[in-house]
Amino acid sequence: MTVSDRWLLPDGVEDILPPLAGRIESLRRDVMDTCQRWGYQLVIPPLIEYLESLFTGTGNDLELQTFKLTDQLTGRMMGVRADMTPQAARIDAHTLGQEGITRLCYAGHVLHTRPRHMLTGRTPIQAGCELFGSESESADMEVISLMLEALRVAGLPHVHLDLAHVSIYESLIGDGNFDRETEASIFDAMARKSVPELDELLGDCPENSAGARLRELARVSGGPEALVSARRILEGASESLDAALDKLGRVSDMLARDFPEVSFGFDFCELRGYNYHTGLVFAAYVPGHGDSVAKGGRYDAIGSDFGRARPATGFSLDIRALVSLGERTQKFSGAVWAPADPDPALEGVISGLRMTETVIRALPEDSGVDPAARGCDRKLVKQGGQWVVEKLD
Repeated sequence: MTVSDRWLLPDGVEDILPPLAGRIESLRRDVMDTCQRWGYQLVIPPLIEYLESLFTGTGNDLELQTFKLTDQLTGRMMGVRADMTPQAARIDAHTLGQEGITRLCYAGHVLHTRPRHMLTGRTPIQAGCELFGSESESADMEVISLMLEALRVAGLPHVHLDLAHVSIYESLIGDGNFDRETEASIFDAMARKSVPELDELLGDCPENSAGARLRELARVSGGPEALVSARRILEGASESLDAALDKLGRVSDMLARDFPEVSFGFDFCELRGYNYHTGLVFAAYVPGHGDSVAKGGRYDAIGSDFGRARPATGFSLDIRALVSLGERTQKFSGAVWAPADPDPALEGVISGLRMTETVIRALPEDSGVDPAARGCDRKLVKQGGQWVVEKLD
């Protein structure tokens, strides 16, 4: 590596500089404060864990997104977290072990081997909430409502929320008796909404078979009319599918009542994520951004691998993406410029001001510097033997 190359960062990795870093940190604090006001307790999981812990209960796509390294102390393989939800599940099941409802929130960097899509980098700042111990619709409603509130805090306009239910796909794919390779191809095509591929894979399935129903569902998305179409396609299939559709209907009705400014729809191909979801799933979108800005759902099975099966639901979002997409307004007050004066009284005044204000103390090298260029709109001056704050000229 030449000297001129030493400053280069890997593709998808970036420094976050002022003032963007301040905006990101401000939103992170506000989102975490919002979550804690809803009763969610902050946890800070480690950046690295043994692979067995990181991948417990998750799908193959999380493993593909995880950087791996060798622990020099034990020789065991470790991974840099690519998603914090499994870590929260481990904390609930193994570390805390509380009875009843547990609400946890978190925020921090995760690392991906590849960007999720061309609009993102490889070091998102993930924030989220997880609710353990309840399988009720009230828990699902709470988590979705909190996610929408976090998006409101971020200043995102025109939010659209897609709802789906993983058990619909799982029930149909189980009834289809496909071989493992075909099943993987169907899952991949469904997740990418590739109707031509599904027609090729399932085109020979007889009418009203599981494969035929999957093929038809792939064409269904939209508002309330999509749920009507799904009921028609799945009519007579099974009581469990009817129950899943009924739940989607009830949750969407409650959300429409509580969030009239949000548009709602149904997407029965919504299978993206880390393959650990088991029930109701959801994803939020904004116009002009091709990927979801927040997503989540129910994942009741993941805790069993940590020795304590618990119903769970939650959501996660990328703070960095929300800052770039939101219309959040922030008021920044200017700083106070303090001269490089050895007067002991000045130190006391500066200490007092710093309880509520930003004070920048001039150094000897700052001679001739314009305080306004350092973000200051006021300065400390000595008048009648007292240090007072006055506006810059």
